[in-house]
Amino acid sequence: MSYFTEDTSASVVNGRIGPEASPRLRRVMTSLVEHLHAFVRDVELTEEEWETAINFLTETGQICSGSRQEFILLSDTLGVSMLVDAINHRNPNGATETTVFGPFHVENAPEREMGTNISLDGKGEICLYSGHVLDLDGNPIENAIVDVWSDNQDGFYDVQQPDIQPPFNNRGRFRTGPDGAYAFRGIKPVSYPIPDDGPVGKMLTALGRHPWRPAHMHFLVSAPGCRRLITHLFVAGDTYLASDAVFGVKRSLIVDYRKVASVSEAWRADYDFFLCRETQ
Repeated sequence: MSYFTEDTSASVVNGRIGPEASPRLRRVMTSLVEHLHAFVRDVELTEEEWETAINFLTETGQICSGSRQEFILLSDTLGVSMLVDAINHRNPNGATETTVFGPFHVENAPEREMGTNISLDGKGEICLYSGHVLDLDGNPIENAIVDVWSDNQDGFYDVQQPDIQPPFNNRGRFRTGPDGAYAFRGIKPVSYPIPDDGPVGKMLTALGRHPWRPAHMHFLVSAPGCRRLITHLFVAGDTYLASDAVFGVKRSLIVDYRKVASVSEAWRADYDFFLCRETQ
């Protein structure tokens, strides 16, 4: 029998894991304990720092609500969300790259007709988004659902302002036909800060980091027999592309939003999405 000491701490804790634990849980928890104990030894954590960490996590949980998930925000700002995304989406060359889901997606947004304007509050510069949903061989994908959402001109999502913005403002789902084409009108999105009035915001301030995300439109593209794609289209030239607070920018997702002369829209963003078949 081994007793707890500074040198044997991780092995003693992991030695208490019972035989009924699943192999996967055993692997995850064993590694977690080993890395966590190694971290505490490496920085020689003080009791005051340990208490600060406990209070930080407590406050993070206390600020969570039905419309705000501070733990996702913490994961995002530490780069963990993007690392998990990268590990779980090692797709073949040619597939559209993924990025973080974010906390502001809403299930069952209205399915709208192609070309519909999803900006319901009348704010912002209208942008036409268009392109195709294709497989890796360039074949169009029929019945793909293109689920989109963005902030409004003031930099807020509708769920952040339920008493100000109309329900499902800047949200919608579009179904592709035989040609795989999609088209809708939204706004040219704007940069915005992630919620920084809670413990995660205090952490960023203490680290000398800003809370801003570069302007982007969210896309969730799904189709029968294909892997689901979660990604953004970022506005080229945005101030925060190289310092996104949640590390979500990838070069292939930066798009030239082109100024156009039209009575229907002021901007245009064209982008084709390439999905992986389930067997690829």
